[in-house]
Amino acid sequence: MRTKLAAVVSAGVLAAGIISTSAAPASAASAASPCGSGYKLVGAYNINKGGQKYGLLEIRWNARTGKNCALAYGSGSNYGRSDYKSVRIRSSDKNSWADTDWGDFSRYAGPVYVAAKNKCIDVAAHIEGTSGKKGYVYKRDVHCG
Repeated sequence: MRTKLAAVVSAGVLAAGIISTSAAPASAASAASPCGSGYKLVGAYNINKGGQKYGLLEIRWNARTGKNCALAYGSGSNYGRSDYKSVRIRSSDKNSWADTDWGDFSRYAGPVYVAAKNKCIDVAAHIEGTSGKKGYVYKRDVHCG
């Protein structure tokens, strides 16, 4: 009886873990990427201000196409809530952004792309959270390849 009860309790705990895991949003790094197939994660940067994290800027690379892809995910209360999110990307040797996405999104802004084989890229992301608080990140000359 003790063995049967332990098995039932273990199964219940396992089921509860599966349910709670599937109900929570997957981390940006482990989730299937909206960039498409063949894009490998090469960088992730916190979008924050004053020690508060608003989201995550994710950079992916596709060696076959020679393109980088970027997404700006909300985190915490900014994930699953329609707040202003933006992401932009360019080759570091250019002055204007190659691709930009912005608006009120519940999960992420993007994907945005740039062809940057044998070049570095610049990326930027902005998330406006609750009460108008804003987080921002800008990375220059990163992911050279």
